[in-house]
Amino acid sequence: MTALRDNVKGGALTEVTFCILLSLYTPRHGYAIMQFIDEITHGRLMLGAGTLYGALTTLQKKGWIVPCKKTGERKKEYEITALGKEVAEKELLRLRELSHIADRIIGGEHHG
Repeated sequence: MTALRDNVKGGALTEVTFCILLSLYTPRHGYAIMQFIDEITHGRLMLGAGTLYGALTTLQKKGWIVPCKKTGERKKEYEITALGKEVAEKELLRLRELSHIADRIIGGEHHG
């Protein structure tokens, strides 16, 4: 699945994976994850159920998320693990560094 080619060489996450991890700082079920991502990206990134559930399975195998231990809930909720938070925090640092580099290059050019 191309949507989950994470930590390849440079350690970068896909946007889908990063958004899923961010969504699970608060426990959520699948549909709530899809709503959260739609909302934070203003509709630019919309996940289908198949993509989402494939991603959730992959992220569980990596140990980045786990199902919550909730009783009485019909829908399975997930939450991010300590390892998942570490991965998300490294991605945030990588994005900040990339943004800083781009600001220096693009912002440093004075046209006119």
